Amino acid sequence: MILLNFKLYKQTFADSAIKLASTVKEVMAETGVKIIPVVSALDAVRIREKLDIDVYLQHVDLFSEGPHTGYISISAAKALGIKGSLINHSEHRLKPGIIKGIVKSCPPDFDLVLCLQTFGQLTRWGSRLKPSYFAYEPKEFIGNPDISVATARPEQIKNFSQALNSSSLLVGAGISTPQDVSASLKLGATGILVASSVIKSADPKKALLALASSFSV
Repeated sequence: MILLNFKLYKQTFADSAIKLASTVKEVMAETGVKIIPVVSALDAVRIREKLDIDVYLQHVDLFSEGPHTGYISISAAKALGIKGSLINHSEHRLKPGIIKGIVKSCPPDFDLVLCLQTFGQLTRWGSRLKPSYFAYEPKEFIGNPDISVATARPEQIKNFSQALNSSSLLVGAGISTPQDVSASLKLGATGILVASSVIKSADPKKALLALASSFSV
């Protein structure tokens, strides 16, 4: 499983978001690997309807209904056919109490990917929650083209995998090569999160194909 985070790169604005999501669909068809675009709330419905693929949001809020302005509602997203969302990404951090409220209120058929920066966050409070997936993504390696979590923190990936004892671990931060993917999977991850290594590539399809090639289908 690959989550491709579109973030707010200019390469994902407007029709470019559709173009990149189309590339995701092509690579899925060619490799059989599940790849989900993680997109802005402005683009999510349009991508889902035009391409008929699963789409995740980059963030959702605690409030789902009622007199609340400017929040992203899980209930509204689900009603529009959105499959899931990240929460607590290193670039959009939340307090543990808010995270607990979001996970607790989330319907079972809406995927939540809880991002954690450290193993300590998992042991202190994260392990008591039940999101669809946990994502280990130390902030210091996000967007780093030279070093990844798989090369710098392999022991922590293994710690996460052993603590969770399930197929719910995703790994991100600096993942940019097939070797990063293979190492993460061997250490117990079930998938990866990527962004800049694909989106800012001169050939996003080629970059995504290279990462998907490391999965056994």
